[in-house]
Amino acid sequence: MKKLMILTELLMITSVASAQTEVLTGVTRGKDFGVTYALPKTQIEVEVKANKVNYTPGEFSKYADRYLRLNNVSADPEEYWELVSVKAKSVGVPDSENVYFVKMKDRTVAPLIELTEDGIIKSINMPLGPKKATPAPTPIVAKKKVNARDFLTEEILMANSSAKMAELIAKEIYNIRESKNALVRGQAENMPKDGEQLKLMLNSLDEQETAMTEMFSGVKNKEEKIFTIRIDPAKELTDEVAFRFSKKLGVVANNDLAGVPVYISLKDVKTLNVPQEDGKKKVEGIAYNVPGKALVTLTEGKTKLFEDELPVTQFGTIEYLAPALFNKKATTKVSFNPVTGGLIKVDREEEN
Repeated sequence: MKKLMILTELLMITSVASAQTEVLTGVTRGKDFGVTYALPKTQIEVEVKANKVNYTPGEFSKYADRYLRLNNVSADPEEYWELVSVKAKSVGVPDSENVYFVKMKDRTVAPLIELTEDGIIKSINMPLGPKKATPAPTPIVAKKKVNARDFLTEEILMANSSAKMAELIAKEIYNIRESKNALVRGQAENMPKDGEQLKLMLNSLDEQETAMTEMFSGVKNKEEKIFTIRIDPAKELTDEVAFRFSKKLGVVANNDLAGVPVYISLKDVKTLNVPQEDGKKKVEGIAYNVPGKALVTLTEGKTKLFEDELPVTQFGTIEYLAPALFNKKATTKVSFNPVTGGLIKVDREEEN
């Protein structure tokens, strides 16, 4: 559903005082003209970044510790997952329990009401700016993989055993490191003429060192995956399982015991003094949210993965813009936060 933009032109009656915009709860059908909108309620969206890793052992992996002091280098190929980051943010979804119908009467100012694609109120009487063009994604050019054997000397290639070849490659790696140190310290025999040339020389040596070292350490190809989990915080939460993570399977459901649990807690920080009321508050104008806040924490064991205060409408209250703001004598411009339903700005311009 595209953005809904409704402009209702009403009858202009000369001998009128000031009528008020009427707002009703729920969806009204029949002969009435107006706009139906919803206030948002908060869901917590958890974004999990994880890498799927494919490990290919190096040709000389069994000599990694002997010649390069590289510990825990496996000689067997492996596929596994690693957790990169966990973040959380508030998102707004239409609240079916807070739907309103703005009834347009003959004597009210005809407002321009803009809604989101989900029918959440976004603005009233605000000029519609030009639609922002989405920039085309920049194509990622894959860097050509360097073949370590292109850097091997004749002596290395003529070695009569894999152990001897590994020893000579290790010596070449140490020589490269010495050359880099000499360049950085300005002690090399053939120093570059300027900083750009120095950078190119160091990059070339880094490339050679990395390629040769991978003949011992192996290669890890990583593919980043992003997973999203939605949680509906109807109340405070304490150590609820948000999802589980498995080194073998990656992100799995919160009831899948194959993974280690990641817990979520939500604590109402009570930034608002919400009055206790008997019954439903009377609708007296344009409804909007005054969101509360929750301290959101995500943990795995004793490790804290995320902690921050996020807006949560369920911990707040609903207030109303006075109907008199939208009478014939003035144009009131209002912008709302479509995520929380809260007020961003209210401007009132008196008409002459």
